[in-house]
Amino acid sequence: MKYPLVGCGLLLASLAVCLSSFSTAHAKGPTIGEAAPDFKLGIVGQDESLSLGQGTADGPVVVVVLRGFPGYQCPLCSEQVGALVNRASALEKLAKHVILVYPGAPSNLEKHAEDFMGSRTLPSPMILVRDPDMKMVTDYGVRWKAPRETAYPATFVIDKHGIVRWSKISETHAGRTTAQEIIDQLNKL
Repeated sequence: MKYPLVGCGLLLASLAVCLSSFSTAHAKGPTIGEAAPDFKLGIVGQDESLSLGQGTADGPVVVVVLRGFPGYQCPLCSEQVGALVNRASALEKLAKHVILVYPGAPSNLEKHAEDFMGSRTLPSPMILVRDPDMKMVTDYGVRWKAPRETAYPATFVIDKHGIVRWSKISETHAGRTTAQEIIDQLNKL
């Protein structure tokens, strides 16, 4: 090549464009103060479904988006759910439901969700639902479109009118909402 620096410059510019396209795919979620997109998802281990509208009919709802099954059971999801279970009685005083969304490919999602739960049962007000086509996580702007990913870990506090009052979305596997953060936000309703 007659001008090797020009060739290197073009290569670096092309690489920068490619990398910038990866960094623009961020989670956005519904805006605070707007209506949360409705959904109807199957309850894990049951032949019943739960819609957001049903959930908010009697009070505020917390929606916690887990990573589901991106090829393995996420240990950070297990830890987060365990912490929420430990604070279930405090959550129940403030929220009608804490809906845990388990997204993933439809193939074997029910089995993966049951495996995720293991022998534990969820106390009231917690319900585990599955999002087999990832429509809900897409509608909420938290679909993580990368290899071996399903959804960004996210939490939404939604009032009894279906309005998003608070949200937290992590663009990594860590940085999840704590039970105390949720309780603090529910206390503000």
